[in-house]
Amino acid sequence: MGTHRRTATVRQGQQSVASAGKDIVRVKPLRLRLLLGITAVAGVLSWSGAKLWGSLGSLPGVPAAAPLVLAAVAVVLLATAISLRSRLKAVRERQPDAKGVDPLHAARALVLAQASALVSAVVTGIYAGTGVYLLEQLDIAARKSQAVTAGFAVLAGAAVMAAALWLQHILRLPEDHDNGRRHPAEPSPR
Repeated sequence: MGTHRRTATVRQGQQSVASAGKDIVRVKPLRLRLLLGITAVAGVLSWSGAKLWGSLGSLPGVPAAAPLVLAAVAVVLLATAISLRSRLKAVRERQPDAKGVDPLHAARALVLAQASALVSAVVTGIYAGTGVYLLEQLDIAARKSQAVTAGFAVLAGAAVMAAALWLQHILRLPEDHDNGRRHPAEPSPR
């Protein structure tokens, strides 16, 4: 049983992926349209679920920590994006003290960004749907407070998606326009 080892190198600000076998892993970029669609579907389902739950009894409250947790994730993604952007820029400009980006670290950051964006799209939709339902009950003080919390959670969720998409943009591989035969992620021949 052999193990497949994949290696990646960073040369002059460009990333090339070399593979031990035939397998070259391609990660499709997330699109804003997909995230908005997920958010909309989750929002409609959440609104209808909240309406049904509200008619049967008492709707559970919106956690006060939800916007804080989402904002913390957005800050982590933003800090990662700024750090990797500056390091890639230094490598691209061939600065003498430039510290390269470990391809495995870049891949992990990309996976974290994409997973965070997808989860955030679902969570943002849930809080948006719940918030829309709570807007019908603003005369109740507790519901008004929950609606405000849900609104902040939606804003923080949007910040997570924006930071994740920006990090994904920073880590995108440059296109190869030589002769159109090679895949952009394949290593250049030597």
